[in-house]
Amino acid sequence: MSARPIAMIMALGAGLAAGPVPVAAERAQDRLTSATRLACVFSVVATGTWTKGAPQAEVKPAKLSIEFDQIDRDDGTARVTGGFGPSEIIVRVSADTLHFVQSFREGPLYLTTVFPRETHDGRMQATHSRHEYTAVQLPGYTSRPEQYYGECELQP
Repeated sequence: MSARPIAMIMALGAGLAAGPVPVAAERAQDRLTSATRLACVFSVVATGTWTKGAPQAEVKPAKLSIEFDQIDRDDGTARVTGGFGPSEIIVRVSADTLHFVQSFREGPLYLTTVFPRETHDGRMQATHSRHEYTAVQLPGYTSRPEQYYGECELQP
């Protein structure tokens, strides 16, 4: 196949990807990107580690709640409240997705992403990742990389 038909196929595919957004998705996107407060619950966690140098992961049920408030997309700031009290964090809107970034001076990085995809009860799908690794593992504390899966409710 010559380069010209391949370029035409790629252009057609790009046009289809940029097509109209369904009205329900557009409303979810508008609701999400205008939110000033979110309450998130994560019910599943995947924890990663390395055993003898080989990466492994374990998936299990979780109970993690995080709240975001004072969300100001223009300033790129928000406040997160979790198990250790409130902290000022970075917020970014990327296309239709809301990202919350919390970088600790001690090294860990936490990232929460909320998608404009509604669950059965109108909440938004979300992930929360914790990037940290410590030599010692203590129950109830993050000591290995984790990714949580759950949902966020937009609060008034």
